[in-house]
Amino acid sequence: MSRIEPVRVSSRDNPLLKDLRRLARDGAAYRRMGRLWLEGDHLCVAALDRGMQPAAAVFAESFWPTAPQRLAEACPRVYLVPDALMAEASGLESPAPMGFVLPLPPVSEAAPGQPSVVLDRLQDPGNVGSILRSASAFGFRQVVALKGTVALWSPKVLRAGMGAHFALSLVEGASSADVASLGLPLLATSSHQGTWLHRAALPWPCGWMMGHEGQGLDAGLDALAAMHIRIAQPGGEESLNVAAAAAVCLHASAATQLAGQR
Repeated sequence: MSRIEPVRVSSRDNPLLKDLRRLARDGAAYRRMGRLWLEGDHLCVAALDRGMQPAAAVFAESFWPTAPQRLAEACPRVYLVPDALMAEASGLESPAPMGFVLPLPPVSEAAPGQPSVVLDRLQDPGNVGSILRSASAFGFRQVVALKGTVALWSPKVLRAGMGAHFALSLVEGASSADVASLGLPLLATSSHQGTWLHRAALPWPCGWMMGHEGQGLDAGLDALAAMHIRIAQPGGEESLNVAAAAAVCLHASAATQLAGQR
């Protein structure tokens, strides 16, 4: 298959480049615009591997001659941009030489009975992206973010998620009532109460609730917990980073599930 003939864009005032700059710099722009800007070949390949269909590809002029065939032929529209303008449309310290414009996936509602991770007002994009990666890796197919949580499809969360977004059903702007409607045993992490994780009989499916980095879980959510879980920390630190705690807990659930299948 021959490559699509690209459309050359040379003005920084081009509507496409204006849109890309908004999407790269404004964490909530995707909600208003209904599309995503995926920067870099790794994230673009991850989207293709998960069956996503980009609407357009944008390549820096210097990268286009050596761009991998799969990326060059993945979209019905291809745009070629001078390297300097490509850098202006980037949210990265080292701008990527290509990216995809992708329609924002349909809004999801919380599905009862699905193994889930609940995020309560988490603020750090790196933490949230890391938790999405752990959720995908350990068999949790739904992430429910309560109001006040950082935007799940924002550029920084997308980069930190490394493609995990496209394997998950993501619910934004949820309420405590939505969490209660999951119909799952809900597990809450705690640094001072509950069953030690390595001794706990973890239910499956379940929902793990992860709270705000400084304030922890909202009291109303905490009251929904069927179990409170502590992670053993023999080294003596006061608490774990929420993304690290999530990885430990979600892996424990995955191990429990696998053990039950033997």
